[in-house]
Amino acid sequence: MKKKDVLTTGEVAKLCNVAPRTVTKWFDSGQLKGYRIPGSRDRRIPTSELIRFMKAHNMPTDALEKGQMKVLIIDSCPEKSRQFAETLQMKGSFEAICAHNSFDAGLLAEKFKPQVILVNLMSNAVNPQQLCTYVRQHQDLEYTKIIAVASGLNENETAALKKKGFDAVLTNPTDVDQAVKLIQDCCSVLH
Repeated sequence: MKKKDVLTTGEVAKLCNVAPRTVTKWFDSGQLKGYRIPGSRDRRIPTSELIRFMKAHNMPTDALEKGQMKVLIIDSCPEKSRQFAETLQMKGSFEAICAHNSFDAGLLAEKFKPQVILVNLMSNAVNPQQLCTYVRQHQDLEYTKIIAVASGLNENETAALKKKGFDAVLTNPTDVDQAVKLIQDCCSVLH
């Protein structure tokens, strides 16, 4: 079965083993984020948001997490990004693709709809500020997490990047275990 990116309240109710009305209450109170279908009372909840909600409330997420998390890696160095993508896929349940310039990054983000975008700030592939603005304003990507990749940053530099719109910062690009943990934390922690 293909993993769905967006779920109905009925599907969420089955996964959480609760009544659909309970899911509606979670949604209406703002605990569970999603959107309403225009011109309808129907609600939709992104899978990544449901996983975050379930983990925050100590609910088992096994049924949801069997699918792969989509990761878009943006880096102007094709060899380095390909190696990183392959290693990332071996380490966890990830489907990783690479973009090497801003044009490819935009096309792939639109088509692939990643849950996470890793962008190497040391490459000249994209303008990081424009990327954050684009992702935050694009309805299909509003729940996508953006992780900056830059080595040797201090706490002030990391904090400045978060203020610019990044959800997290990977300070050791060669540590794939750190990257996996950061991706998982970024997508499951209640902010």
